Amino acid sequence: MLHEPAAKTGKDLAMGYKTRIGVRMFLLYAIIYVGFVTLNLIRPVLMEKTVLIGLNLAAVYGFGLIVLALALALIYNHLCTAMEKKLNKTTSAGRKGGNR
Repeated sequence: MLHEPAAKTGKDLAMGYKTRIGVRMFLLYAIIYVGFVTLNLIRPVLMEKTVLIGLNLAAVYGFGLIVLALALALIYNHLCTAMEKKLNKTTSAGRKGGNR
């Protein structure tokens, strides 16, 4: 019994693009998260204030961070999938043209 990948994989032509997008999204999220932590350290009383439908700022900010993480994941997946399709189409078209 061999333990090999179920699908054959080749070179990832979009690796550089995916890395740049991922690092930028991580930095964006990290900056917003640092704001949350800093606010908790500097002005913890501010987090107790009710800001939205009976929820305090800590809950709203926390849920916002979760929603932002999910949104960034969906955007990342969409952008990376589009780039992979574009690069794979270009590569396969180049191979087809070279065989004629």
